[in-house]
Amino acid sequence: MAHKPGHKSRPAKGKARVKTTKSGKKVSYGAKGAKVSPGTKKGDAYCARSMGQMRKSKKAANNPNSPLRLSRRRWRCKGEKSKR
Repeated sequence: MAHKPGHKSRPAKGKARVKTTKSGKKVSYGAKGAKVSPGTKKGDAYCARSMGQMRKSKKAANNPNSPLRLSRRRWRCKGEKSKR
């Protein structure tokens, strides 16, 4: 089923956001209820932790629409640091 323009998708249960790719695939990411605050110690901790996940999973690291990459974008990660 292709994505309909103007139609909002809902994230999967327990997830905060959803992105619909050009091919129509839904990608849910982010923990529901988690407060994302880039540029803080909590943000730096997340970015450092997720950088380790990127090193382990080359497949997720190379896919711009993977939940890992989408979450890192939301936290504004630059390497192991979170920027405001």
